[in-house]
Amino acid sequence: YLFMAALCLCCFAQASSNSYGRRISVRFCSSGMTLDNINREAVDRIIRVDHAGEYGANRIYAGQMAVLGRTSVGPVIQKMWDQEKDHLKKFSELMVAFRVRPTILMPFWNVVGFALGAGTALLGKEGAMACTVAVEESIAHHYNNQIRTLMEKEPEKYEELLQVIRKFRDEELEHHDIGLEHDAELAPAYTVLKSIIQAGCRVAIYLSERL
Repeated sequence: YLFMAALCLCCFAQASSNSYGRRISVRFCSSGMTLDNINREAVDRIIRVDHAGEYGANRIYAGQMAVLGRTSVGPVIQKMWDQEKDHLKKFSELMVAFRVRPTILMPFWNVVGFALGAGTALLGKEGAMACTVAVEESIAHHYNNQIRTLMEKEPEKYEELLQVIRKFRDEELEHHDIGLEHDAELAPAYTVLKSIIQAGCRVAIYLSERL
């Protein structure tokens, strides 16, 4: 009876997910990445902090769009935001699949992320793009660290999670390059602004992994 209940639950979850989610779920199962044979502590930290990071990125772009949405750079920001929405959706699915709790700091990142996006956008297009460059560079560096960590822990078990992280890392780097192409370096006190934002990102990553 327990086996039949588990089988029904698996079928229901698969049928109710979207096509991309189904492909990821099947591949996770087929590769042997299950709740029983993975390093739960490592995976919990990765999924929790990545979900928080993508949530924060969404709030940053929301703040930027609130200020610059009707300007010429609005469509550029919207396109990057749409990709971040996909990233957040995938990590939300992984949190459910692997029973990972979100960070308790989500309400804080909600406010801080929007304020950062809107505040830098008030400096103009260049300020918003400087924020994008700083944040996306930090996220890409963070994803690279996670890739190295998983590669040291029987990478064949985590290949599908590695694929997700690599794909999102590459898209974050695209956003970074878009920011540079749209005059990020012309923002007021660019170097100082970038350093401050990236210091904040490091603190956010540290806290979201642990809380």
